[in-house]
Amino acid sequence: MRIYNTLNKKIEEFVPYNKNEVTLYTCGPTVYHYAHIGNLRTYIFEDILEKGLEYIGYNVKRCMNITDVGHMSSDADSGEDKMIKGAKREHKTVYEIADFYTKAFFNDADKLNIRRPKIIKKASEQIDMYIQMIEKLLKEDYAYIANGNVYFDISKAQDYYKLSGKNPDELIIGAREDVELDKYKRNPFDFGLWFTVSKYENQDMRWDSPWGVGYPGWHIECSGISIKYLGEHLDIHCGGVDNIFPHHTNEIAQSEAYLGHKWCNYWLHGEHLNDATGKMSKSKGEFLTVSLLENKGYNALAYRFFCLQSHYRNQLVFSYDALDIASNAYNKLLNKIKNIKDNLFGDIDKDIVFKYQNKFKEAIENDLNTSLMLTCLYDILKENVNNNTKLEIIKSFDTVLSLDLLEDKVNEISADLVKYIEEKIEERKIAKQNKDYEKADKIRKELEDKNIIIKDTREGTIYEVK
Repeated sequence: MRIYNTLNKKIEEFVPYNKNEVTLYTCGPTVYHYAHIGNLRTYIFEDILEKGLEYIGYNVKRCMNITDVGHMSSDADSGEDKMIKGAKREHKTVYEIADFYTKAFFNDADKLNIRRPKIIKKASEQIDMYIQMIEKLLKEDYAYIANGNVYFDISKAQDYYKLSGKNPDELIIGAREDVELDKYKRNPFDFGLWFTVSKYENQDMRWDSPWGVGYPGWHIECSGISIKYLGEHLDIHCGGVDNIFPHHTNEIAQSEAYLGHKWCNYWLHGEHLNDATGKMSKSKGEFLTVSLLENKGYNALAYRFFCLQSHYRNQLVFSYDALDIASNAYNKLLNKIKNIKDNLFGDIDKDIVFKYQNKFKEAIENDLNTSLMLTCLYDILKENVNNNTKLEIIKSFDTVLSLDLLEDKVNEISADLVKYIEEKIEERKIAKQNKDYEKADKIRKELEDKNIIIKDTREGTIYEVK
């Protein structure tokens, strides 16, 4: 397998530490709000990676954290803890916020067929590990105490900017809005390992430590959890490109200082999902969630299909028009496969199966090329071979694609979809009463684009989902 390694800025052959098992760490959600579909694009890519590695023969041991404490609203360890921000917004405790949005995240992940990692750990439950790491970093002079807080000294890190490729001169105070001068730090880019009540007095989650009552910084959490559960040598670390600096940069600095050797060999990063105005976020425009897409009549797996059409390292622009195109293609794909299932004949041709499985493996090994994986799927649909053989190959591919290709869901209608259709029919009825026929036609076309066919009868408007 060949993958693009952010650490070395090139595509490299993947060679795990242990040929029998791949260790994979993926940064989990900060559970202060719903995940938007841009966040979830990264988890889809990581899901494909895990399943793809298994498809080509590796055993994968994957770990993911749940960030329920310590993640600041600024990447400079300044501003408010995101969890506190969420608690204030909803007038709940941090624990209530964490519990609610953790469940919401996994509910969305389930809808997108994103498999839950074998190891999932809450950041708030690993305090002893962080304290152990910080004590050693202090002892070996990689960290220091200032104003009651513990900071990592980036000047002690070897080649601190190797992952990001950033120029330190471009990161001076004033050049970046997210960096604020902290008079207690030796260097403005030194980062917090432990915050005490001297800085954040309103945090619900606080623990005793050798440096006072407080809580860990965001960066130490991922390092501590990964080292504790996956060992001192990590094969692959994943996340979004916005994690490269400073989060993953800081993880490398503190982990290698703590361990005394290289920690992770391969760093994989998924690109942004953008909207028409740029990078998608929770703070601007319509907050795009899986539930919102479902309320608008889309199948969540149509969004997964939309993501798989693009390479994980390419920026992807979201629009409802683009999702409509993907949704139509996905529904047509399901209909073609349903037709195959309804007309099975012939013995399974093992040679053809082997041929296509190898083509699919080549797509996986080509830096996780999901568009080529889909091409393999469409190729077998056109292949002059019996339907039992086709179905066997489709079943094999879907262990990675996870698009529910063999599920009979084409004609199922969810309650959310029924509500959406009925609202659109009522909206169209009002438009016709107001003689706004252009709007009425537009609504009909909008429904048709989602494979919903409406028909006006004496008894009213009826519909059919194709």
